[in-house]
Amino acid sequence: MNILSEIVAHKRKEVFEQKEMYPAKLLEKSIYFGGKPVSLKKYLQRADKSGVIAEIKRKSPSGGYINKHVSIERTSIGYMQAGASGLSILTDKQFFEGSIEDFKVARSFNFCPILRKDFIIDEYQIIEAKSIGADAVLLIAAILEKNEIEQLGRFTQSLDMEVLLEVHNEEELNASITDKVDLIGVNNRDLKTFETSIEVSKKLAPLIPDNFVKVAESGLSSPEVVNELKTFGFEGFLIGEAFMKSGRPGKAAKEFISKLK
Repeated sequence: MNILSEIVAHKRKEVFEQKEMYPAKLLEKSIYFGGKPVSLKKYLQRADKSGVIAEIKRKSPSGGYINKHVSIERTSIGYMQAGASGLSILTDKQFFEGSIEDFKVARSFNFCPILRKDFIIDEYQIIEAKSIGADAVLLIAAILEKNEIEQLGRFTQSLDMEVLLEVHNEEELNASITDKVDLIGVNNRDLKTFETSIEVSKKLAPLIPDNFVKVAESGLSSPEVVNELKTFGFEGFLIGEAFMKSGRPGKAAKEFISKLK
């Protein structure tokens, strides 16, 4: 069993338990549920912003702990003061040490678009995302069939949130592209070897229709890499580890963003 299969198997069990404890009708009573989400697409395209989606990520399955004791409040505010276009908050507990509580803290201190990053396989998780104030959710092509992407994407858009669809290769892109998503992210990390190469983004860029905002993910270790990918039509750049490895992620983000064209 590869890591994605293991994660999805655990996620199915987790979602079942969450539904038992917090029924969807209860989540719909949240103060955020009736609110109007902020468009991540529009923020990424703003001339006064950097295009960076700054991520808070304590841990990864491949690399272990990155920043175990990060302050969500201080880091999320620091990211926005640094000029990030949006935030990405990991909410998976088992494999990434994230949580719904982390997201709630970031939401309470920031008005920018925030992406809920998790392994979404069920409409319940989208209701949950709306209830905690998410503006966008991540759908991962590697764990979903085309009809599931369309179903979950349609449901997300019906709640006025946006969908970032993540692909890893040309096969996934061709098999999953649909108008039920708003942004397409190219993850440069090979799921089998965990190696990263920005050549993946360069290769897939011309294959992504222009009506989708293109987002590069993983391996964006320097401003020079981001500046290069901008010439390939990328407007969004999901960056976590490059900032989180620092004791002061907000400061690292500010120095990084100051060097972007």
